[in-house]
Amino acid sequence: MSAREEVLARIRAALADGGEPARPAGAGPGPAADGAGATFRTRGDLEPGPLLDLLAERLADYRALVRRTSPAELGAAVSVAVAGRGARRLVVPPGLDPAMLPEGIEVVTDDGLSASDLDAFDGVITGAAVAIAETGTIVLDGSPDQGRRAITLVPDYHLCIVRAAQVVETVPEAVSRLAAQADRPLTWISGPSATSDIELKRVEGVHGPRTLEVILVGP
Repeated sequence: MSAREEVLARIRAALADGGEPARPAGAGPGPAADGAGATFRTRGDLEPGPLLDLLAERLADYRALVRRTSPAELGAAVSVAVAGRGARRLVVPPGLDPAMLPEGIEVVTDDGLSASDLDAFDGVITGAAVAIAETGTIVLDGSPDQGRRAITLVPDYHLCIVRAAQVVETVPEAVSRLAAQADRPLTWISGPSATSDIELKRVEGVHGPRTLEVILVGP
């Protein structure tokens, strides 16, 4: 059996009962088992504070810039982040709350801008669908506050706003939350775009933004 056939066989086994991971008969809550008998956690147990701390730590491990703020100070935090970047012209998705947008700079709402148009912007500001603390991953699902994939892949700077209620601990929890949007193009982000394909030298900004900055909004 080839590696591809083995992976597909495991997926089929995991989905055999309609989409839920296979679980031995009589098993109660706890780690689920895949088709090969390996176990994995389906939910985390961290409290909100440690959960946000873990996400911030993992994001920093991926060389993302991280800011912490409260809902009341979100607008100020966005302004400080944009000023620190020196951005003068930003693109935003159509559903982003205008109250959080900084003053004194040009903000353009995306209405199908071309790749060359997007490349002329200093950056983009978006929301997020869910964030996974365990892996330091942010997922975008194309909702109005996140917009098209292109606006988060072409500009060199991505400022992403993640709220405490959007943070989960494990990948299975994130997948469960995203189930209703499974038919949309999902973008999974773990740090700035980077590759080490050539001579194992890390190069950032090849497949997306060179700089990812995340504002974590506490409860």
